[in-house]
Amino acid sequence: MRMEDLISNDERDLLLVPSSSNDVSVIQWPPFLLASKIPIALDMAKDFKGTNGADLFRRMDEYMRFAVVEFYETIRDIIYSLLQDDSDRMIIRQICYEVDVSIQQQRFLQEFRTSGLPLLSDKLEKFLHTLLSNYEDPDMFRAQIINILQDIIEIIVQDVMVRGREILERAHYAAEDDESVKKEQRFGKINIDLIRNKTWREKVVRLHLLLTTKESAINVPSNLDARRRITFFANSLFMNMPSAPKVRDMLSFSVLTPYYKEDVLYSEEELNHENEDGITILFYLQTIYRDEWKNFEERITGCAPKDRAELTRHWVSYRAQTLARTVRGMMYYRRALELQYLLEFAGENAIINGLPSMELSNEDRSLSERAQALADLKFTYVVSCQIYGAQKKSSDGRDRSCYNNILNLMLKYPSLRVAYIDEREETVNGKQQKVYYSVLVKGGDKLDEEIYRIKLPGPPTEIGEGKPENQNHAIIFTRGEALQTIDMNQDNYFEEAFKMRNVLEEFITPRRGPRKPTILGLREHIFTGSVSSLAWFMSNQETSFVTIGQRILANPLRVRFHYGHPDIFDRIFHITRGGISKASKIINLSEDIFSGYNSTLRGGYITHHEYIQVGKGRDVGMNQISLFEAKVANGNGEQTLSRDVYRLGRRFDFYRMLSFYFTTVGFYFSSMITVLIVYVFLYGRLYMVMSGVEMEILTNATIRQSNALEEALATQSVFQLGLLLVLPMVMEIGLEKGFRTALGDFIIMQLQLASVFFTFQLGTKAHYYGKTILHGGSKYRATGRGFVVFHAKFADNYRLYSRSHFVKGIELLMLLIIYEVYGESYRSSNLYLFITFSMWFLVASWLFAPFVFNPSGFDWQKTVDDWTDWKRWMGNRGGIGIPPEKSWESWWDGEQEHLKYTNLRGRIMEIILACRFFVYQYGIVYHLDISHRIKSLLVYGLSWVVMISALLVLKMVSMGRRKFGTDFQLTFRILKALLFLGFLSVLTVLFVVCNLTIADLFASILAFIPTGWALLLIGQACRGLFKGIGLWDSIKELGRAYEYIMGLLIFSPSAILSWFPFVNEFQTRLLFNQAFSRGLQISMILQGRKDKDDAAAKKDKPPPPAK
Repeated sequence: MRMEDLISNDERDLLLVPSSSNDVSVIQWPPFLLASKIPIALDMAKDFKGTNGADLFRRMDEYMRFAVVEFYETIRDIIYSLLQDDSDRMIIRQICYEVDVSIQQQRFLQEFRTSGLPLLSDKLEKFLHTLLSNYEDPDMFRAQIINILQDIIEIIVQDVMVRGREILERAHYAAEDDESVKKEQRFGKINIDLIRNKTWREKVVRLHLLLTTKESAINVPSNLDARRRITFFANSLFMNMPSAPKVRDMLSFSVLTPYYKEDVLYSEEELNHENEDGITILFYLQTIYRDEWKNFEERITGCAPKDRAELTRHWVSYRAQTLARTVRGMMYYRRALELQYLLEFAGENAIINGLPSMELSNEDRSLSERAQALADLKFTYVVSCQIYGAQKKSSDGRDRSCYNNILNLMLKYPSLRVAYIDEREETVNGKQQKVYYSVLVKGGDKLDEEIYRIKLPGPPTEIGEGKPENQNHAIIFTRGEALQTIDMNQDNYFEEAFKMRNVLEEFITPRRGPRKPTILGLREHIFTGSVSSLAWFMSNQETSFVTIGQRILANPLRVRFHYGHPDIFDRIFHITRGGISKASKIINLSEDIFSGYNSTLRGGYITHHEYIQVGKGRDVGMNQISLFEAKVANGNGEQTLSRDVYRLGRRFDFYRMLSFYFTTVGFYFSSMITVLIVYVFLYGRLYMVMSGVEMEILTNATIRQSNALEEALATQSVFQLGLLLVLPMVMEIGLEKGFRTALGDFIIMQLQLASVFFTFQLGTKAHYYGKTILHGGSKYRATGRGFVVFHAKFADNYRLYSRSHFVKGIELLMLLIIYEVYGESYRSSNLYLFITFSMWFLVASWLFAPFVFNPSGFDWQKTVDDWTDWKRWMGNRGGIGIPPEKSWESWWDGEQEHLKYTNLRGRIMEIILACRFFVYQYGIVYHLDISHRIKSLLVYGLSWVVMISALLVLKMVSMGRRKFGTDFQLTFRILKALLFLGFLSVLTVLFVVCNLTIADLFASILAFIPTGWALLLIGQACRGLFKGIGLWDSIKELGRAYEYIMGLLIFSPSAILSWFPFVNEFQTRLLFNQAFSRGLQISMILQGRKDKDDAAAKKDKPPPPAK
């Protein structure tokens, strides 16, 4: 923990259990338990008025007695070992003899003056401090120690002991009688070489802490992550786990990590690169991990500037989701095995006498070599760096940096192995062909060295999905009986690595049934929860799933599968039954759970164990989280269509089948059904309002009214907010941290709009799951693993959420408005608000959550910049090679990609679903004042004439812009003026002759806009047909017009709120409240550039002239 900078030097010393425990007569507790005991005991002794030492002894608690006895015996040994003169040692022996005898005879207060103890304490403190100080001149250092030691003895014999002078006199007479002894000053011969002894120095440090720590150390360590790790490790020792075998007898295992192009180690340029707010990654992490940065600076004191820069790179990289962090964590397994072997070899004496007794002599270095060799036999770590070979040959700066960093990792950790796919041009039968190899390399002297090379039948990552194929080509290089799969965003802890021997025993532990486990599920800890409120939400959600969720899935439901890494596989079982990763394109997008399906189908048995944990990083930004949820929803859609789920459903018994359904694809199916029910409810209400059925029910006296249904709807609407889904999380936090903490966390989450966030993610799950079920074609979505807690542009949010949330949110908004407007005149029920409240909440969440959870989303300058960027994006033309981020047309074509490859069933379903938008026009036109309540079909026909006329006008304007917009601008402006005058003329006639009202104009917007959207959706579904008849450009222009309208509607509220500075400040506190509670001043981050500029300006400003 000290090397990870979770604790400071002082905290390390306070937590450290002494390496040797047989030097004193009492138990040597860690200093944090004995903190402030010595100063309190001194105060008690100084102020004690009695004469009975037993009374004073009884006033001390147990820990205080331990501290006093240990301090006395250890300081006696330290002084005695320093002295080289026998007569000086005799004085110390006589003083200690007087102390021991007076305590045994209960005459301590008669023989010693406790009033002199504070002065003695000050001198002892100075003595210990001097021993720990660094010295350059040995003679001066020796003189300082001698002077302080003489002062200590003088205080003892004159101020503390009643008859202390008698001891000095006896020593003086003895020295005079011994003529062989030279006449020298007392305590002048000391052995300062002892200070270099590690064990001796550790005793001095411990005594210094006992004497100088005057406050309680109950909050040591202060770092929350360190406290959590210590607490979990201590608790896990009382859990039910198998006994650990000897290292020689344990199962051997490998760890496999797939890697593509993620960050390995941050460069100095990346650390100091400023984003648009002027914030660097280094400054951001220094602010969030303020205590860890302080500990780091303390650790690197005295390092050369070049070494400091390199250590800073590692410090930052170990707090991000980098490969360097993962490799460091996994290599703890090897260190733990080496240490455990050394302990086994040394036996119990090494544990009793302390680890320093195991320090190897020059004659016995082979023990360390044997420990390393055995660790290499039992543990193998393979990182499958798919494109390592390409990065090695590349001239790109980033690729070269990744290659060099991976190479440095292999040189730093000699037992690390890297597998990659090598592509070569070879001559086969006289023709040049590309040949692919799977290659394993290790670190050599300065470069990598090839170990194995296996020829492949083709490019694996093009045949199947990238990540599972990356694992499949490297699994042949793993060894041992077990295989742990670790993702690139994971970490490991040194203390947890000690329990690997125990958890591997689960594979061979006898059980009630005949089957032994084939996959061991492990607990995960999300280490990114402190970055922002969103990261905290995801951390709590994940904690709920990986603890209480997977615990129940494994036992008693027996439907736990493989939910991503860090599970441990029975390697022999799986490589003989299809491997750990199914890799078929599209269908195996979520390759991890298919390995669980495969294991269960082939007679395997999956368990879950909570006495060991592995760190894991999660997405920390809104867009990252949404991409991850979309990827998982797509994967569940493909699972629903797969044969694996069908076979499992057929083979399970009824109850296990239900458990399997509701804990896998059923959850996403239920999410989709929940959203569909909202649509069905509102469209049903729309029909009742438009057709007059609802008015008839409420106003007809012959129909008996009952409010029972509405009351039931009002009650259940409260629970539609997802409060029931939070209950498992509250229970889990309550069990682990206490129910008061759980209740406080729940309240804080609600204040930070957790309900808004989870409601928004409900829409993500429903959209992508439904889209996959309807059309298929899932694809891997790279979420990125960086620190994306900074501002996302409006255009980015619009591209990501337009189809999944904004379109659906506006549709539900229109339904609620129509229901409110046309039903208000005859509704007498007061429960309307309660019935529709959850739906209004749903609409608000879907439309505005991306902006609420977007840092600086209500900053005025950024709002202006976002609008400019979005307009530029909307106006740019698309084409071949233009990415969606640069042009609306490219993005629009990409959004319809699923329709290019869908089947006829998918197209027909799209057209049928689009027809729901015609209901608005059909219902509203009969309620317009201009229709005079005529129910003839002619009214609906005339509304279509108006709709077609509007579309023709838009087509004329579009054609005019293309033909006359550049060369004949005057002609084009005259055309637009004539169209505008014609529109005003028609409106005037309608107002005067046909009794058109202002309300009719707004109602017409609600009627005709959905119709146009329906035509647009049908046109996209029938893309080939419309291209054939030459109307595709018109469809595209219609789509652009709708995107402009939708973007303006969504952007306007954010722009209005940006006028008020307090909104931006409130949002910042809302987003980063969790970080605030840990000392994060987020205002320093968001305004860091300004602060740095001001400081630079003050530094450059000349001083004022002297008066």
